[in-house]
Amino acid sequence: MDDSPRQVPMSAEDYDARWQALADRGEDPHGEATLVADLLGPTAGPSRPVLDAGCGTGRVAIELAARGFATVGVDVDSRLIDRARAKAPDLEWTVADLAELPPAVTPGPFAAVVLAGNVMIFVARGTEAAVVSGLAARLGPGGLLVAGFQLNGRLALDDYDAHTTAAGLTPVARWSTWGRAPFTSSSDYVVAVDSKR
Repeated sequence: MDDSPRQVPMSAEDYDARWQALADRGEDPHGEATLVADLLGPTAGPSRPVLDAGCGTGRVAIELAARGFATVGVDVDSRLIDRARAKAPDLEWTVADLAELPPAVTPGPFAAVVLAGNVMIFVARGTEAAVVSGLAARLGPGGLLVAGFQLNGRLALDDYDAHTTAAGLTPVARWSTWGRAPFTSSSDYVVAVDSKR
């Protein structure tokens, strides 16, 4: 079993093309940014910084920056960070493993940390608690950890909830989509929102 951090099994260009195709079909590729912006409220800017953890090519961070939020992106895949940096050179991009973020790297405090795109099931197996704990430590008081991931057996919601509780977070909401469809026992995807106590 490979316990190293997993990378997107496609080129950075193909990854971006996938989201562009979604937009070309008239679908909204920015549901994650919309939800985070709504959760944080109308006051954006430096007082409401957001960490896009596992940012990939920067889609969520760039959209939140366009909406006025001070955003930072971190990802383990240098190819994707290079692509993000090329698209938005004025934003802060860091190559790092979410399970081993040194205290001085993206220290926060952040108003929100977002884990879009199934990040929690792409981290190395066995590091999920360390990822959640490290990101929770970067939240300011009342800060939100917002994670969306497939419930495909790789990470159960009960296990994720145990990690967030151990990290000092309190559940705020559970939805089955970034558009806030209700979460039910048959949902195969979860968007989990937790707040720092």
